[in-house]
Amino acid sequence: MKIRIPLTGRDAFDARDARDARGGRDARGGRAAGPGFGERGRVPLCAGLLTVLAVCVGDAVATTFPFGRHHRSVNDLANQFLPFHARLWDLLHGRADGGVLLNWQSGWGTSFLPDLGTYLTSPFAPLVALAPRADLEYALYAVTLLKMATAAAAMACVLPRLLPPSPGTVAGSAGEAGTRAGWQRWGAGLLGAAYGLCGWAILEAVYNPMWLDGLIAFPLLCLVGGVWVRERRRPLLGPLVVALCWTANFYTAYMATLGAALVLLVLAPDWRVVVRGAATVLLGIGLAAPVLVPVFLGTRSAYPGLVREFAPAGGADLAARLMPATYGFSTPALFVATLVPVLAASLVFRRRWRWPCLVAGVALSLQWTPTHLVWHVFATPNGSPYRQTFVLAGVLVIAAWAALADGLPDRRSLLGGTALVAALALAALGSGEATVVGWALFAAGLLSVFVVPYAPGPHRSAGGVSRTYARVAVLALLPAVLVAQAAATTAWGNKERLARLDDYRPWNAADARRAAALANADGWPAYRTDSGRPQVTGNEPMSVGGQGGAYYSSLTPDVLTRTMAALGAGWTSRGRNLQSLDNPVTDALFAVGARWRGGAVVRTGPVPPLVTVRPAGPAPRFGASPFRNQELLLGTRVYEPPVPATGACRVGTEVFLWAPNRTGPARLGTRTVELRGGLPKRRAALTSLGVQRVAGERVEGGGPGGRVACLDHARLRAAVTALRATAPTAVEVTGTGVRATLRPGTAGTLVLSAPRIPGWTCGGRPAGSYAGLVAAPADPAATSLTCSFRPPGLRAGLAAAGASLLLLAAWVVAYRRGRRGDRTRDGVPAASPEREAAGSAA
Repeated sequence: MKIRIPLTGRDAFDARDARDARGGRDARGGRAAGPGFGERGRVPLCAGLLTVLAVCVGDAVATTFPFGRHHRSVNDLANQFLPFHARLWDLLHGRADGGVLLNWQSGWGTSFLPDLGTYLTSPFAPLVALAPRADLEYALYAVTLLKMATAAAAMACVLPRLLPPSPGTVAGSAGEAGTRAGWQRWGAGLLGAAYGLCGWAILEAVYNPMWLDGLIAFPLLCLVGGVWVRERRRPLLGPLVVALCWTANFYTAYMATLGAALVLLVLAPDWRVVVRGAATVLLGIGLAAPVLVPVFLGTRSAYPGLVREFAPAGGADLAARLMPATYGFSTPALFVATLVPVLAASLVFRRRWRWPCLVAGVALSLQWTPTHLVWHVFATPNGSPYRQTFVLAGVLVIAAWAALADGLPDRRSLLGGTALVAALALAALGSGEATVVGWALFAAGLLSVFVVPYAPGPHRSAGGVSRTYARVAVLALLPAVLVAQAAATTAWGNKERLARLDDYRPWNAADARRAAALANADGWPAYRTDSGRPQVTGNEPMSVGGQGGAYYSSLTPDVLTRTMAALGAGWTSRGRNLQSLDNPVTDALFAVGARWRGGAVVRTGPVPPLVTVRPAGPAPRFGASPFRNQELLLGTRVYEPPVPATGACRVGTEVFLWAPNRTGPARLGTRTVELRGGLPKRRAALTSLGVQRVAGERVEGGGPGGRVACLDHARLRAAVTALRATAPTAVEVTGTGVRATLRPGTAGTLVLSAPRIPGWTCGGRPAGSYAGLVAAPADPAATSLTCSFRPPGLRAGLAAAGASLLLLAAWVVAYRRGRRGDRTRDGVPAASPEREAAGSAA
């Protein structure tokens, strides 16, 4: 029997929306025809597998880890993300010093919840705990692939729901119509893979894996707004999905939310829908507040980074980035499989303007300073200024799906779309970013588009080409071109990142031996063990162990950086990447009893405990000299100036050089050290040149402004003995604070050798500051002192989450009552099976 598949265009969408709003049932109350569960699952699964295949092929071609000799430990992947995942591994296995709130391993004790919320709250992050700790690089690589595959699968699932496909107006059997619908679903899978393999994902986010949660969030948030909110469904699940996305990575989730809001405005420019969408987002953000508020307040107390002005990229470079096999740190990774922009552009020639206009608007917003600031939470980032590019890729993919949802584009519109994209690409002739391989693959992508009209459909042999050959062309050619383009871009990005960005050697057997030696020397909390210098990464203590001063994060506390700078510490990343300071005085100040030095763990001798007693009175105020600042904090003179007659230190003292802006060698006799300064980006640390053994031998290479001081170790030992004599008899440390058992009659000021970051309380009152360290007045009648740490904003975040939960519950109850009233008025009994099936929205 012949049937007619009715309606195309907007009418078809309206009819399907009405059907879906009735709970997925047709006009007679029966289950609407649709793909079975198996096919619905196979399409996104194939999209994910195609994504993994392309990335792995690209890494293999470039012989990059784990497929070859080149490592992928570049930039913050090695400097931040791997060490933070190492700490997460330790936390999950019960081996970390500290807990979720307080990190005793880094920066002498720092707040960890903001770091957790910034880097580690992805639901994928705990998966690294399944691997051995020595194989964290493999685990994080697997998690990266899994995230990209999930983003591709999510987009493949969401596209048919966002814009339900229509087979077109054709006469044919129901089976033939189903064949066409099936091909459209597989088209959604191909577009989902193109999204997961967009240039932003495989070039930018692949070494910033926390950003990949935003790649997943965009299609999920489009589902929440473009389907559930628009159709008044899932009032409970919608805010929960928003909360999950914002908790996983708030930074890219913010961008994904803006993009999803634009998609919703195109789909349903109705103020009531917009209000429901805004309420859904606000409820979801409220549920995520226990993580978001501490992160926000943590950024407010962080050491200020570089303030940059946005400079838009040139038109030629923008055009070049549309093509595969290009790379640029300061230009947007615009590449999406060539099929995608051609299909999106074909809408122009079918006089369907909404999606092309949205694509153009988002693309232009990348280049205009006011909208650039909106995308980046009103602050130009220190790194790549185009971190929102994945939203443009997502919008392009949705536009491409819109070109397929109403039936396959005709040859005329495809030719027009191809010409338009080719014309845009021609502007790349003036750019140095384009490559020969990129041009060749781009041309292959343009040509491959023309197999789209040959996709099999009802009674269609596609101009003499048999259905079998058409299937082979679509099944083989389009995915093959997609994989080739993405793999080439992956390989090119691997090569260029190693050439252009900072890189760090991967974990090796020497690191394992170092970690074992530090663990054997560990005496925490009686004393700290510092992982020492030189450092491979900025977060060495999280990787190899110990409780050192090194720390690198976007949330490095301002008080920590300023205190350590006053004491002579070095830094990179303009003060947010603090280096370990190898100095006997600061070892005494921070209770460092063992440290890694010269390829072995060395004992630094007796040191005061974590809590010491200082005389009552005002706290010391730091000045310009790190030598004098150390003495002020210690309470004793231990340095002496060089002998005036020779400008050299007294024999037997240890010679220290302070030249923070010096880059190059400095030398005392046969001992040479390399200084790496260059303020404000880099700061050379206060450095030992060894013990003065030859009278009159002077320091060479200190540079202009360099200062030399001579440490008398006998005086330092006496100062340490005095501090130990009055210190508490016992110190207990937990993941939320410290408890010190005091000597009878203890008076003065109790000082904890940890930075006075916001959140510390001692004895139930806000802690004081002793030259940047946690302090509290001693009560002679007290036998102990307890100092606790709670990240600022945690209590407010929990309160906001509780209020949001109550509002969400009220919203769901009101929704159910409204739905019950609607069905009663429509004549559907309250207890009927139809009501139960249609009421499953929540």
